[in-house]
Amino acid sequence: MERNNKDLASTMEQWEQKIQQKVLPRLPERKQEFLTHSGIPVQRVYTPLDTADLNYLEDLGLPGEYPYTRAVQPTMYRGRLWTMRQYAGFGTAEETNRRFKYLLEQGQTGLSVAFDLPTQIGYDSDHSLSYGEVGKVGVAIDSLQDMETLFSGIPLDKVSTSMTINSPAAILLAMYIAVAEKQGVAPEKLSGTIQNDILKEYIARGTYIFPPEPSMRLVTDIFGYCSRNLPNWNSISISGYHIREAGSTAVQEIAFTIANGIAYVEAAIKAGLSVDDFAPRLSFFFNAHLNFFEEIAKFRAARRIWARIMKERFAARDPKSQMLRFHTQTAGCTLTAQQPDTNIMRVAFQALSAVLGGTQSLHTNSRDEALALPSEDSVLIALRTQQVIAYETGVTDTVDPLGGSYFVESLTNQMEKAAMEYINKIEAMGGAVRAIEEGFQQMEIQDSAYHYQMEIESGDRVVIGVNKFQTEEKTPLNLLKVDPVVEENQRIKLEALKRQRNQAEVDRALARLKEAAGGTDNLMPPILEAVKAYATLGEICDVLREVFGEYQQRAIF
Repeated sequence: MERNNKDLASTMEQWEQKIQQKVLPRLPERKQEFLTHSGIPVQRVYTPLDTADLNYLEDLGLPGEYPYTRAVQPTMYRGRLWTMRQYAGFGTAEETNRRFKYLLEQGQTGLSVAFDLPTQIGYDSDHSLSYGEVGKVGVAIDSLQDMETLFSGIPLDKVSTSMTINSPAAILLAMYIAVAEKQGVAPEKLSGTIQNDILKEYIARGTYIFPPEPSMRLVTDIFGYCSRNLPNWNSISISGYHIREAGSTAVQEIAFTIANGIAYVEAAIKAGLSVDDFAPRLSFFFNAHLNFFEEIAKFRAARRIWARIMKERFAARDPKSQMLRFHTQTAGCTLTAQQPDTNIMRVAFQALSAVLGGTQSLHTNSRDEALALPSEDSVLIALRTQQVIAYETGVTDTVDPLGGSYFVESLTNQMEKAAMEYINKIEAMGGAVRAIEEGFQQMEIQDSAYHYQMEIESGDRVVIGVNKFQTEEKTPLNLLKVDPVVEENQRIKLEALKRQRNQAEVDRALARLKEAAGGTDNLMPPILEAVKAYATLGEICDVLREVFGEYQQRAIF
């Protein structure tokens, strides 16, 4: 092997000289330097020399075996396709329920719930801060009554549900459990995910309510409750998606997401949980961006990093604790209002990179999402994109089809190295929470976002329809708009609920929650009790605000 590499190195040197002397002056390359979105140089060609240090068994392994670089399952899509989970939610619970049923009829295999902004930050639809926002970016959920409507006619033991909710995650999970109970479905039969990732809210998204310490308590209380009562439920989806949407590079997406994951594991262990009791139900959520091969390498590198951290740092023994399982969503930030049909192609390639990277679940964005909530026609195209990849392209017939590619393996190694440099730097600062308080991740993302935008402004980064190949366009038709009457109707429903419920029972449940919040007991049982009494989301959050206070993020410059 060593002699072969020497011969190859000599051959490469001669080849480079011939190209430089004969070809490049006549056919110069398009750029002086080719880089991935993370700034990693891309060579003209890759050979075994670029993977000479790769130890197959230690660095790659076989699918379904440590370090899971190639896949978390031995047969991957040959046995079971990824869950096709289109993100949906707008207006009222009734409207969203109809969209869910439509998607399931069209072959979607899992549900993903988008909540409106008031729900995400713990306000009822009748709160003054909710004005103008009810039902706009997701479905409005004020109480168990709304949750019952949302899943009416959908058997919760037959479908997997993901909920993009963070600070009030415990409340929405309690509502879901209560709806299942009313359907006669036991908690152990429920499968799905709550996002429940509060740290990335401080970094990139902003829908936080409480300070970090009580927020982390809520997260670990959910871990403990789910490990005992919901064995098939993913108690968190540690999200790099929103970090990337805020402007990070692919390397930063891996690093900051995994650093947050480390913080959650440490908090859970500190709370008295055994790593192998909760770690098998940790899941991740990544972005599928436009640099095709970098995205594939990103997913592979993330699996390897997490496996090594869980095994070597946290002494996890259960193989499931070492597996990085993840949902992927195509990159909303790459969608353009100009020439929206071009977004169909962008989404298709992003989805393909997620599949080639080994995702367990996938949402494909709709072509019109840069303009409005997706129309039914656009959602169907997005779902069909996944189905074409799954059933017609042949990429699902073998596990990790790009494994062994000199380029992909070299890029995977480089991304792992660069991500670990960030992770080690964050650890030296005292961990993810401390680094967030110092504004480290926020500043890094701001810098990356600025440079990315400057590349577009200068034309160094081409965006079709925006800074190249522009056309005159007509105003798109048939965009989905939420009727303002949704807000009025939601308030009327909420007022009626408060008249009809047993107020004394609500008051007792909220008092017990306040007492528990002031102590150290797991908060899931009293939250579930309050939910079943039809206490509203806002009322429950107000109790917790009174005990925990609210977080005010300092300005980062």
